[in-house]
Amino acid sequence: MTKSDDAILELLSECGIAIPPRAIAFNIQNVSRPTIDRRLPKLERAGLVSRYDDPQGYTEITDRGRAYLAGEVDADDIEDFEE
Repeated sequence: MTKSDDAILELLSECGIAIPPRAIAFNIQNVSRPTIDRRLPKLERAGLVSRYDDPQGYTEITDRGRAYLAGEVDADDIEDFEE
């Protein structure tokens, strides 16, 4: 997990709705859109976010993502994260 991952999850948790990558990048200081685009698929594979095809790219935090932020899921317990 990176600082960017935590920032993405925190924003999604705070807003409570699915938002597009552009809005995520706009609302997180010092995290570029390319970083968002690179990290979201990894967060999805880890089960921390859900991404939608329609509307394209919209993303929301999952219950597992909320559990991670609450300290109930350790980063070491997240399998296949970097693949």
